Amino acid sequence: MFLFCLFLGMLWETGASQIRYSVPEEIEKGYIVGNISKDLGLELRELAERGVRIVSRGRTQLFALNPRSGSLVTAGRIDREELCAQSARCLVNFKVLVEDRVQLHGIEIEVTDINDNNPKFQVENLEVKINEIALPGTRYPLPEAVDPDVGLNSLQSYQLSPNNHFSLDVQTGDDGAVSPELVLERALDREEEAAHYLVLIATDGGEPRRSSTVHIRVTVLDTNDNAPVFAQPIYRVKVPENVPPGTRLLTVSASDPDEGTNGEVAYKFWKISEKQSPLFQLNENTGEISTAKSLDYEECAFYDMEIQAEDGGALKDRTKVLISVEDVNDNRPEVTITSLFSPVREDAPQGTIIVLFNAHDRDSGKNGQVVCSIEEILPFQLEKSVEDYYRLLTVQNLDREKTSEYNITVTATDRGTPPQSTEIHIILHVVDVNDNPPSFSQTSYSVYLPENNPRGTSIFSVTAHDPDSNENARVIYSLEEDTIQGAPLSSYVSINSDTGVLFALRSFDYEQFRDLQMQVRASDSGDPPLSSNVSLSIFVLDQNDNVPEILYPALPTDGSTGVELAPRSAEPGYLVTKVVAVDRDSGQNAWLSYRLLKASEPGLFSVGLHTGEVRTARALLDRDAIKQSLVVAVQDHGQPPLSATVTFTVAVADSIPDVLADLGNLDSPANPEDSGLTLYLVVAVAAVSCVFLAFVIVLLALRLRHWHVSRLLQASGSGLAGVPASQFVGVDGVRAFLQTYSHEVSLTADSRRSHVIFPQPNYADTLISQESCEKSEPLCVSDDSRFPIEDTPFVPVSSTFSLL
Repeated sequence: MFLFCLFLGMLWETGASQIRYSVPEEIEKGYIVGNISKDLGLELRELAERGVRIVSRGRTQLFALNPRSGSLVTAGRIDREELCAQSARCLVNFKVLVEDRVQLHGIEIEVTDINDNNPKFQVENLEVKINEIALPGTRYPLPEAVDPDVGLNSLQSYQLSPNNHFSLDVQTGDDGAVSPELVLERALDREEEAAHYLVLIATDGGEPRRSSTVHIRVTVLDTNDNAPVFAQPIYRVKVPENVPPGTRLLTVSASDPDEGTNGEVAYKFWKISEKQSPLFQLNENTGEISTAKSLDYEECAFYDMEIQAEDGGALKDRTKVLISVEDVNDNRPEVTITSLFSPVREDAPQGTIIVLFNAHDRDSGKNGQVVCSIEEILPFQLEKSVEDYYRLLTVQNLDREKTSEYNITVTATDRGTPPQSTEIHIILHVVDVNDNPPSFSQTSYSVYLPENNPRGTSIFSVTAHDPDSNENARVIYSLEEDTIQGAPLSSYVSINSDTGVLFALRSFDYEQFRDLQMQVRASDSGDPPLSSNVSLSIFVLDQNDNVPEILYPALPTDGSTGVELAPRSAEPGYLVTKVVAVDRDSGQNAWLSYRLLKASEPGLFSVGLHTGEVRTARALLDRDAIKQSLVVAVQDHGQPPLSATVTFTVAVADSIPDVLADLGNLDSPANPEDSGLTLYLVVAVAAVSCVFLAFVIVLLALRLRHWHVSRLLQASGSGLAGVPASQFVGVDGVRAFLQTYSHEVSLTADSRRSHVIFPQPNYADTLISQESCEKSEPLCVSDDSRFPIEDTPFVPVSSTFSLL
């Protein structure tokens, strides 16, 4: 690996040659930069064969390879200024990869500049202001032009149009920047020439030359040699006393022949009394005099003042203004509130006094007589008390819930010509009385809550509205005491007394109860408090939270699987057993479907989708194993669906002896502990058999001895000839006895426990009686019996040991 990397590095190093080209900017697409195939030493066909391609990083592809000509060409328009700004040299570097040789060749292309940009000023027109008293030699900076080109193509010089007053001086900074300056050569006179017009030209050194211009307007500013002069020495005006504030009375005017700030005149009061000053206002720019407040003939009938005009050069002039006030009915009635009884309770009786006020007019005669009135639609009445006093009374019952606040306008009008009037606004607040109970928007509420809700879940929010205010409108929510399934309602739900939000205190189970009925009470905080109730029903919605429960076949408590019997003669569709399951949920959550999940021999059995019946799908064959293990899944239709499985064994045999004969074919337990237990049982059976065999041998020996003794007695021929032969049991009888004696072993194939049964020996040459079968033996049937249809918790395996 190291040698390969070293060799690869050598290839990269030997291929790292540098190839240089030059191309002018703004050239058309497809312009041939150079013959890349020749410079790389490759034939045209080798460009494609060797995988020659351009490798560049992070830049738009400016160049491309032409495989037909072997040339390096431009891929589009190249703008040097956009690519390299104003750098002295614009170089584009990239690599050409010869892929099969793993060689990189450096390519450096210089983009040369062409004179494609004009020098450009930031503005096209420029105004320079110079005071006419400026001294010759004063310099004024001018804007600079910018040329993005470089070298001779960049900005080279400035020129100023010929004139008698100005010249151009160009300053070069430390950074090489060229800055033009306007130099004043001769003194200016505004009266002789108010403005001078110049043209500044910026030129580059390219071929052809490019230039741009800026037009300069030199404005000559005047000196302040004239004072402002008023048009009149005295201004006179008459004004009625009832003019409103802001009324224009007259305008004073002063002229100044100067220009600019020297000709701008500002006006201000020069001589005015303290009492007069608040009554009038003067516009300092226009000289307009207007009223700032109402004038009163009774207080003052004549006003005089002086106005000063001042220009920007501090030259001034003054004039006098005389104002005469004419008497009219200018005094409005004055209304003074003496007593205001606000707020007022909404249950105040009719005739309650709300306001007591005084109305008068400073004028005399009819101008001083005042009449007061209010709107007729209001539940109030205005009565005159004594002299100029009035009182406002209630004439109707008030209702704060309809109107909590009254804006009462009292109008006082004199009898002058024209009449003057005054309006006052009285705000009357109505105090709330707790006269409205809280009310719910609905007569009853229904809430639908999915079961298995977390404890503390917000169930619902009830809202009661009380049109009263403050404490009378503050609603407190509570639940009426009740009992549900022997437990108080407060153990199921609670309600926030302030917000009316109902919370679940426990997780509801649809299978326990399906609805809750309760009464929600809303009480206000008034004195005395008022309340109202509303019924609330919580309906618990079923969720798919219960797994289907399989009732049959029921699994034995010892952990083994159930056994069903299917005769080998069974036809297709033979009912082997039926899986019975229930789901505690409801609706589609309780709809169950059955399917055969796993079978030791697929295709032999089928399960009804909706019935759960396990039937044979085909006829049973001799080659079919005696033990068929089935796994049936029961699934509901909830979202998400839940399922359960049951595993049972189907024994395929026509009779029990067939089952016993095929015991050895059954699979041994997969659990090592089960195998060990079975081994212990076999050893125990073997030990018992040995003990029994020893017993039989001893018994046989005794019989033989007895027989031998009897033979000796016969040989002696004394007294034994009369004994019946049936009183003795010969070898055949013993053999028959041994043939009828058997013991049975019942093993469960999938459990850790097996059963060994030792029935009572029967010395008669008959089968075990049916009565003994009715005892507690796990397996004891006749030869022609069949396994029952009911679930059997064990796999019966019968083994008979006979001693011949």
